[in-house]
Amino acid sequence: MSRRNVLIMGAAGRDFHNFNVFFRNNDNYNVVAFTATQIPNIEGRVYPCELAGKLYPNGIKIYDESQLTYLIKELKVDEVVFSYSDVTFEYVMTKASIVNAAGASFRLMGSDETMIKSTKPVVSVLAVRTGCGKSQTSRKIVKLLQDAGKKVVAIRHPMPYGDLVKQRVQRFASFADLDKYECTIEEREEYEPHVARGGVIYAGVDYEAILREAEKEADVILWDGGNNDMSFYKSDVTFTVVDPHRPGHEMRYYPGNTSLRLADAVIINKVDSADADGIITVRNNVQHVNPNAVVIEAASPITVDKPELIADQRVLVVEDGPTLTHGEMKYGAGTVISQKLGAKEIVDPRPFTVKSITDTYKKYPNIGVLLPAMGYGDDQIQDLEETINKTDCDSVVIGTPIDLGRILKINKPSTRVMYELQEIGTNTLESVLKAKGLL
Repeated sequence: MSRRNVLIMGAAGRDFHNFNVFFRNNDNYNVVAFTATQIPNIEGRVYPCELAGKLYPNGIKIYDESQLTYLIKELKVDEVVFSYSDVTFEYVMTKASIVNAAGASFRLMGSDETMIKSTKPVVSVLAVRTGCGKSQTSRKIVKLLQDAGKKVVAIRHPMPYGDLVKQRVQRFASFADLDKYECTIEEREEYEPHVARGGVIYAGVDYEAILREAEKEADVILWDGGNNDMSFYKSDVTFTVVDPHRPGHEMRYYPGNTSLRLADAVIINKVDSADADGIITVRNNVQHVNPNAVVIEAASPITVDKPELIADQRVLVVEDGPTLTHGEMKYGAGTVISQKLGAKEIVDPRPFTVKSITDTYKKYPNIGVLLPAMGYGDDQIQDLEETINKTDCDSVVIGTPIDLGRILKINKPSTRVMYELQEIGTNTLESVLKAKGLL
């Protein structure tokens, strides 16, 4: 039999993982291309031969997804593998229709084909959308396990936007490591909270190699998921976070609905700020999809270090980038605390944006008056800094998980927003971990 020509649609994350674990050394397939979307400036690269293996001595080219139909015809593609996350069911099936009309088959890979088995217990934290509250959930789980005397090593969903060979296996245990690997804002948002608490977190490109390194120093592995993707590892317990601010999204986004069905415990987060109807809708949907899951209700109380910079001030609110862009949230923690503390005005940054930040608003016009903390490279980080400094406001409310002041020179007073998970009721993270024998 001749090898089937495969194209993998991705966004510099799940696509590389699916290739590594299933296609890399598989003589039945010939991966002729990757396509890239969602993340700016990741097309035009090559998945390098050092990572692609012996079947691909020249590596594999990465194209912009806009060329999909052309590539299927030109490269005689037999099968297209959809490998990115946080998109609607309608979006996925539209891509499937495009692929089928071009003559190729369309494939979604399942958990058995893509999950790696660890020698250590694995706790996975997933979500049904970007911005549900995985980060504070992961932080609390790490603390519970550490308080029980266990060495926890976190592994984060990939964000390899730089030199892929250098990023094959990355270990972060200090702020110096973040600088060493030239982390983007998006990477720092996920790694820094673990590092700031004295933890260790791995990430990169080759997730079997990453796992084997992490196992050397861990009693328990924590999978800290990205977007609404499934875990890359077979899990002993899976927590999935849902968001009552976006009721119904848990039923119609891919692969968030899969993540919901995989859950041993479902966390309905933000019950302190969501309306009752949203909470009821989400709870009913969870019961319908996964009736055996333990349901945990939780709040994410928001605090700031300098509340006086919000009250009666004209504030620029900077929120987590992916949450506002493909996460489609209309507001975040910075907005909530600004309204609660009586900001005079949330200033619209759009008249002051520059270059790539201007382009972000063109691509995602529904962002509104909030500023997404976009920073997928040095140029975009510079554009973000310039936009903040040009904006006519009294102060800046930083609603991202990291201290932007460490990497940006902000020319106005700023205050950081912080939030932690707080369970409500008898079902808790601790009770689930105990029931699974991990505490």
